[in-house]
Amino acid sequence: MIISILLPVFNTAAYLRECLDSILAQTEQAWELLAVDDFSTDESCSILNEYAVTDNRIKIFQNNIKGIAPALKLAYEQSSGVLISRMDSDDIMLPGKLECLKKTLLQHGKNHVATGWVEYFSKEGLGEGFKKYAVWLNGLAEGNRYWKEVYKECPVPSPCWMAWRTDLEKCGAFSQEDKYPEDYDLCFRWRDSGLAVATCEKVLHQWRDRPERASRTDKNYHDNSFLELKTDWFLKTDHDPNRPLVIWGAGRKGKRLARLLNERNITFGWVSNNEDKIGKEIRGIELRHFNIISQLTDPQIIIAVAAPDDQKEIIEFLLENNFNQGEHYYFFC
Repeated sequence: MIISILLPVFNTAAYLRECLDSILAQTEQAWELLAVDDFSTDESCSILNEYAVTDNRIKIFQNNIKGIAPALKLAYEQSSGVLISRMDSDDIMLPGKLECLKKTLLQHGKNHVATGWVEYFSKEGLGEGFKKYAVWLNGLAEGNRYWKEVYKECPVPSPCWMAWRTDLEKCGAFSQEDKYPEDYDLCFRWRDSGLAVATCEKVLHQWRDRPERASRTDKNYHDNSFLELKTDWFLKTDHDPNRPLVIWGAGRKGKRLARLLNERNITFGWVSNNEDKIGKEIRGIELRHFNIISQLTDPQIIIAVAAPDDQKEIIEFLLENNFNQGEHYYFFC
């Protein structure tokens, strides 16, 4: 059973050999690598060709439309494996990664996507944000909270998953309709198609942070894209127009979220736990005290409050009112 590994490559010559060597060193050797050069201007393409000469499982293609999403689409179209995985060209696979993900998928069967734990590394030193994200990401396996917390952040690490080709086809993965951030959009597609997440609970992937990474430099990964993607998927899959919809939080994200809902002609209420904002009118809507939520019947609450201490208090209030995450409330940050 062949595993197809999709590998977009753009100007990662400094790290590419280490990445390719980690694939060659896998304990699972039944794989093919579909590497797509995304208009690199460094030595990346030469390195790919050097490796392809010595191993016919490595296949090199030139992207025809600039961007990660078109590169992944091209790699997927050229792949032949029953199982599909993705890799980033500046990262490192630990030796048992493919074996563990394949075993997990075979154990759970179709309608599952397999993932594992990741660890960030950087020669410049990791910021607290990446450390916290890794802790949150790896902790989702406990209670299988992947889809419950899907609106918070991308819950499945983009370079550490494996899925059945038939399931990817079912959810329209790597199609012309892919949106950025493409990895986050894919998670929503999996969820919408009824796929469950199965976890190999050990570190399988080393995720490199560096100043030039796409999430830092590419406009497609700007925070605005994340919020718009979340909003569109919420309205498509979770929003019930017959239930009261409430935004909690009137900071930067809360205001952007209100704008997005207004643009889509969605009716909503707006609450805050900031005494300075309660009673004020923003975008034609008066901010109410959050206690008003307890008077609502079966509400849907989008929480746009990022501060950990505030989130803790919000959760306590919602639990006291018998509201459940993923049913009544959704963290958007």
